Amino acid sequence: MTDHLAGYCGEILSGGFSTKLCRRITECLTTLKALDKICSPIIPYIAAWRGDGKIIWYEYVGTRFLNILHCQPSEVAEVFRQSIVDRRLYRYVGQEVKVEEEIVTRDELRGDRCGLRENVKNEGMVECIYQLALPGEKTIWLKDQALIEIFAGDEICLSIGCLTEVTKEMEQRDLLEKFGYFDELTKLPKRSIMQRIIEMNIGNLHRGNIKDFVFLLLDIDHFKVVNDTHGHQAGDQVLIGLAEIMCSTKRQEDEIGRYGGEEFYAFFIGGLKNGMQFAERLRLAIKTNYFVYNQKRIPVTVSIGLVAASQLAEVDKITMEELVRVADRRLYMAKQCGRDRVVGEDPPQPSST
Repeated sequence: MTDHLAGYCGEILSGGFSTKLCRRITECLTTLKALDKICSPIIPYIAAWRGDGKIIWYEYVGTRFLNILHCQPSEVAEVFRQSIVDRRLYRYVGQEVKVEEEIVTRDELRGDRCGLRENVKNEGMVECIYQLALPGEKTIWLKDQALIEIFAGDEICLSIGCLTEVTKEMEQRDLLEKFGYFDELTKLPKRSIMQRIIEMNIGNLHRGNIKDFVFLLLDIDHFKVVNDTHGHQAGDQVLIGLAEIMCSTKRQEDEIGRYGGEEFYAFFIGGLKNGMQFAERLRLAIKTNYFVYNQKRIPVTVSIGLVAASQLAEVDKITMEELVRVADRRLYMAKQCGRDRVVGEDPPQPSST
């Protein structure tokens, strides 16, 4: 028996299929077995199913997958299927403003296998996360990424890809949600996350890892009028829409969240000039956006106060409380000066002469 057939438990190479399909399986077996031998953190696999069939089987699975499921190669498909708690898909919606999560339970997977297979065939790829319940009440998460290849003459579809364990990442996400670190309405981090971000970056500033950072507080102008005029549901839609604008305006490395009520915060690495530019972009994006509820447009403006760490007198003694106090003072100044504006500096002190 040739090396690539050692331990082979699939159906294709001995099932009278086309030379083209068998050659493809052989190529993949050689490559994926070599990958598996280097102890990579990824788990390579080849899954297959007939075009109109409900049953999926594995032509190849990495050794680590067998160890996780505690089974033989011929048992993988059934054990994996029985272990699934749910499957989660993540996709961008609203012109890539936010990420939407779709959860498909084990029962739903069983009831719509053909429909799900048809979807991945049309998309040409698989990208999802499985939650598995293993013996001993152990739960793990596996990210599945694969490309779909269709062999029409054989009526066979192949999923060639890899699994990656993401248990720590998903447990951290669930823990944050469990303890209410994310706002239910806007899906943005709450103030408790802001406190941790500021403390961490004050430390980075003191150690010289960053040169400067900016903290920002944003407040919706006359938000009570919105609620009184259009109703609290309209107010909720404004808050959700504003959160989406903040997400689309910020850089990937910037942090944003809901401070409370109609106030939001932002944190980003950089100096005052860049902070003012970001705040102005944000203010204009909100002012020119169409907030609509029950086919009625709701005009929205915001006032913003911000502070750069380099503006404070004793940079080596910065505290979170001082940053919030200065940003809040400048936010109040923006309100006092007519609203719909950004304030990033205190007014000049009168001369003593």
